[in-house]
Amino acid sequence: MSITTKTGDQGTTGLMYGRRAPKCHPRLEACGSVDELNAALGLARATAPADGAGELLSSIQKDLVALMGELATTAQDMPRYAAEGHPLMTPAATARLDRAIASLEAARAGPGDWVMPGASLHGASLDLARTVCRRAERRVCSLQQGGEATNPEIIVYLNRLSDLLWLLARSDEGTTR
Repeated sequence: MSITTKTGDQGTTGLMYGRRAPKCHPRLEACGSVDELNAALGLARATAPADGAGELLSSIQKDLVALMGELATTAQDMPRYAAEGHPLMTPAATARLDRAIASLEAARAGPGDWVMPGASLHGASLDLARTVCRRAERRVCSLQQGGEATNPEIIVYLNRLSDLLWLLARSDEGTTR
C-alpha cells in the first residue's frame, strides 16, 4: 500500500470510523499540534543523555499516540471508540506526569529566574517540545470550547506535560531554583 492515497487532495482528511473533515477544522488543528509535539519529543528523546529521560519521553509519546486517536474521534463516535477498548486519556496518565514532576522538583530543578533556551541541545529540544505542547493545549482547548472534544483530562495532561518538559530542560541544563 502506498503512502499516497490521494484521498486528501480535495482538502479533507480521514478521521476515525471513516468520517472526513476539512484539513483546517479545529479537530485537525488539535491533532496536528499533538502530532508536532510527538515529533518534537522524538527529537528530545534522540538527544537525551543515558539518564532515563529517554524512557520517560518514550512513554509520553505513547500517551500522545493514544491521545491523537481520541482527538480524531468525533463525539458521536466516542461510545464506539471506548467500547472497542481504545485508550482514553485518564487521570492515571496525568498522575504519572505528576510523579515525574515531583521527582524533578525534589532534585531542585524547579522554578527560578527566567531562562533562555539553548544552553544545551537536549534542553533546547525539550523547550521546543514545551512550546509545541502549549500550542497543542490551546488547540485542544479551542476544540473543547466548541463542543468538539469531551474529555477534560486531555487539557490537564497537556498542561502538566508542558510543566514537566520545562523541568526536564532545566534539569538537563543544570539550572535550579
